[in-house]
Amino acid sequence: MMKKALPIGVDNFERVITDGYYYIDKTMLIKELLDLKGEVNLFTRPRRFGKTLNLSMLRYFFEDTGDAEKNARNKALFQGLKIMEAGEGYTGEMGTYPVINLTLKSAKQATFQSAYAKLKEEIAEEFKRHRYVLESGALDEEDKRKFREIAGREAGQDEYSGALKFLSKCLHQATGKNTVILIDEYDVPLENAYFRGFYGEMVDFVRSLFESGLKTNDNLRFAVITGCLRISKESIFTGLNHLNIISVLDKKYSEHFGFTESEVLQSMAYYGAS
Repeated sequence: MMKKALPIGVDNFERVITDGYYYIDKTMLIKELLDLKGEVNLFTRPRRFGKTLNLSMLRYFFEDTGDAEKNARNKALFQGLKIMEAGEGYTGEMGTYPVINLTLKSAKQATFQSAYAKLKEEIAEEFKRHRYVLESGALDEEDKRKFREIAGREAGQDEYSGALKFLSKCLHQATGKNTVILIDEYDVPLENAYFRGFYGEMVDFVRSLFESGLKTNDNLRFAVITGCLRISKESIFTGLNHLNIISVLDKKYSEHFGFTESEVLQSMAYYGAS
């Protein structure tokens, strides 16, 4: 029998499942997050520990795409995985929330303006992904105009730094649901800016983005942030008293990122390399 391929470099959950790659089941992270009831959760792990794949998995689990057929396809991805045995209290959360999914990994440019332009692009793309809110009839003309400006990369820096909060407000008005916010590689623009000499400007922007979206946001269900580095709380997570930091030293969630010894032995056996 032909063995499943290893998903080397594949960090999209849907692709891993539908293309039949070998998948080490990390879906119980969903249960942990719901049990934790933490509003904002920061997971710091080294590179290649499956952070992006886990965020992708969370998005496919929680997101209500607004399309019943698509939601059904997303639910089908989880058939046979551990979370499906966790009970209705957890499976009932599938496909129920709008999700804002943002990666900051492309902001590695030599100047603040170039790095900021990349972040703007990422934010604009996420607004475009949710453009159905414009058709919902829930937004007033002023909010529609602002939404289009952000999506069209025409808004000012203050609009982009407040974009997470504004988008979750629009999503709440359109769907009546609070938003799940997923932010991947939050530390990339900061680490890059530190070495390139414009850390102050980048910290100000990212802090505003996070503070508005994660601190004073009544439309937030919960947020998960991932990165490799623990950026000092003072500089970036100021005032986020409800931030739950789960570092690599925190044993409690260690089985959800990277591989446990038993998972390694199991996969070695599967590939006949015991």
